[in-house]
Amino acid sequence: MKHQIANRWSAFILLSAILITTSSCKKEEVVIADEILHPVKLEVPANFPKFVDDPDNPLTKEGIELGRLLFYDTRLSGNNTLSCGSCHRQAIAFSDGIALNNNGVSGKTLPRHSPTLINLAWTTNGLFWDGGSTNLESQAFAPITNADEMHQNLMELEFELKQVPDYVKRFKQVFNVDVKSAAIVKALAQFQRSLVSADSRYDQYIRKENNISLSTEELMGLNIVNEKCKRCHSGELFTDNNYHNNGLDSNFSNADHEGLYQGRYRVTFNPSDLGKFKTPTLRNVLLTAPYMHDGRFKTIDEVLTHYGNGIKPSATTDHLLYQNQGKLGISLSATEKSAIVAFLKTLTDEKFITNKKFKNPF
Repeated sequence: MKHQIANRWSAFILLSAILITTSSCKKEEVVIADEILHPVKLEVPANFPKFVDDPDNPLTKEGIELGRLLFYDTRLSGNNTLSCGSCHRQAIAFSDGIALNNNGVSGKTLPRHSPTLINLAWTTNGLFWDGGSTNLESQAFAPITNADEMHQNLMELEFELKQVPDYVKRFKQVFNVDVKSAAIVKALAQFQRSLVSADSRYDQYIRKENNISLSTEELMGLNIVNEKCKRCHSGELFTDNNYHNNGLDSNFSNADHEGLYQGRYRVTFNPSDLGKFKTPTLRNVLLTAPYMHDGRFKTIDEVLTHYGNGIKPSATTDHLLYQNQGKLGISLSATEKSAIVAFLKTLTDEKFITNKKFKNPF
């Protein structure tokens, strides 16, 4: 009798253990299910080059959303008044509309114009005007820590964000870490890679969508751009992601500002790179004035005038600019300039600048 009771008790214990284990597994699965990441495949249109995701920081829905929160969070600045979005405004294609910004913590005027954040998922040849950063992740550290920009101490930033339970939960979910600066810049990079602009009137015309057509003047502008500008503003991204000396200056001997006016040379120390700066995209270009690495040109007309008769010669001035019967300059009539501007208007992407996925969540 005792033996039968012992066997039944053992069976009960075994069954209870199985039930407890099963119950625990189910509970654990629910928790894990809540934290599953959803990979994001960028919606790349037919006229765009293929996108290759970063294997060290693959896009996820949750990572992009965390990056958006951080992009617009003023806690990223030392005085808690500035966010990335303060100098990269969606309404003007994530530019700032200022030649040289002085909105940073120090109040000092920056030596370079804030670049636009457009189609950075395909920017694989360096960032900043001189390519001083190799990827979006490392790039983010510069404005966050720069004394004249956001001037934030990374350890203080981690501490501040750890006081927000939602951030703690999101960092654990997305990167399986506590709030760390390395994860902060990864999230920011994911959000910035999601900023795809590919639905302008030009895009719809090229893809034969919505019965969109271009006017005679716009088509003329397209042909002129293809003939005279596309070797630098190439492909559907309208940039070769390379560096050129477009004749803004002829002297690069300045010792001030840590060589910031010396262009790509500051990074490579190759004399042939003096005065070379990264080719910006023409997409949304009429929204992103002023122009050039120092914002010296207020309007697109000033830009076209520069290329017509304002190019300054130097040892590194790009040979592509010798388009005026072998002389420096790109010969453009008033009619041709007007046509170019008409075409550039077709590159404005209204959906990009109003996309709710990119808006300030606060």
